[in-house]
Amino acid sequence: MKKLLLALLLVLAACGIAIAVLHKSAPSQVKFTRVKKQTLVSTVPTNGKVEPYRWQAVRAEAAGLINRVDVQNGRRIAEGAIIAQLTDPEVQSSIDSATARVSEEQANLRLLQAGGKSAELNEIENSLARAHFDLNTRQRELETTRRLVAKQAATAEEERAAADKVHATEIDIANLEKRRPALVAQPDIEAAQARLNEAQVALNLAKKRSALTVIRAPISGEIYDLPVRPGAYINVGDLIANIGDLDRLRVRVYVDEPLLGRVKLAEPVTIRWEALPGKTWDGAVDQMPASIQTLGSRQVGEVVCVIQNPGRDLIPGNNVDAEIRTAVVPDALVIPKETIRRDGEGDYVFLLRGDAIERRGIKTGVTNVTQAQVVEGLSEGDAIALPSDSELKSGAKVQPEFSH
Repeated sequence: MKKLLLALLLVLAACGIAIAVLHKSAPSQVKFTRVKKQTLVSTVPTNGKVEPYRWQAVRAEAAGLINRVDVQNGRRIAEGAIIAQLTDPEVQSSIDSATARVSEEQANLRLLQAGGKSAELNEIENSLARAHFDLNTRQRELETTRRLVAKQAATAEEERAAADKVHATEIDIANLEKRRPALVAQPDIEAAQARLNEAQVALNLAKKRSALTVIRAPISGEIYDLPVRPGAYINVGDLIANIGDLDRLRVRVYVDEPLLGRVKLAEPVTIRWEALPGKTWDGAVDQMPASIQTLGSRQVGEVVCVIQNPGRDLIPGNNVDAEIRTAVVPDALVIPKETIRRDGEGDYVFLLRGDAIERRGIKTGVTNVTQAQVVEGLSEGDAIALPSDSELKSGAKVQPEFSH
């Protein structure tokens, strides 16, 4: 019995060895694909961020409490329209005070230009009127005295006394005439004008400060960032709103340094946003990078694209995917990039010849993410090996299996 069992085990072992030898000598199963002719679109995939093509940040030029906000996010606003208004009680007080001072200084200047204070002028005018009256009277008295002296009815001394009175009155009149213009000197008028100018400057500054409490749109567009709310206190320089034209957008995309050589001005670009799957936005490359910068672990160039946004679905700040079309080759011989191998001699593929494979050197042209153009080494319909778990060697027998 033991001899029979041992013989059976020896037979089974021999069968296993025979099967292993036969399996090892059988051709390996390898998947192949065929070289196709088609239009190849070469693209550079990347990512970027959206911003308005034309925009302006509105910042506070005065501090205070937000009294009211007249706009909402996403609403269009005309240039010069009110965005928000601040409350500053000191502003109106400053305007009232400056207005009162301007009125006072204007009145003082008019008074000086008219000759001075009316009371002093009236006193001088009245004194002049009395002096002229006295002069006329004394001149008549002098004439009468002279006639009497001629008739020897009066003395020479009386004549001299009458003449002295006339002369004294003339002196009084002359002094009064000098006092009238001396009431207001030119420097007084100039000083009054300077005070008026100073008051006017203060009023203008108060009005300008008041104007700063009304925040207006510097350009027309859409409000796309509005952080302020009524009742909030803001400081000078705080952001009130961002305004931009959202019909046309700028997308800053980041292209890896090795791919920058494929990107040119005016090349078409397609933008996709994960939040709206299936929707695309079209545009073109508008600016090339001026320098290389570090973005995480990547060395990239910032390429600026301009796109149309007719439905205004994209908003500033969106992170998007971008695809720049760098070339379009009609009737190109195309193979999957995964079939291309590389060694010291260059690029090559394994080409099916009968039931064996051979190494075939190739030259590639335009590529995209998954495909490459073959410009030398293959023909349409050639079968080339896809990646395999088995090690492939030129001349090896294979059992081909074609992918669809």
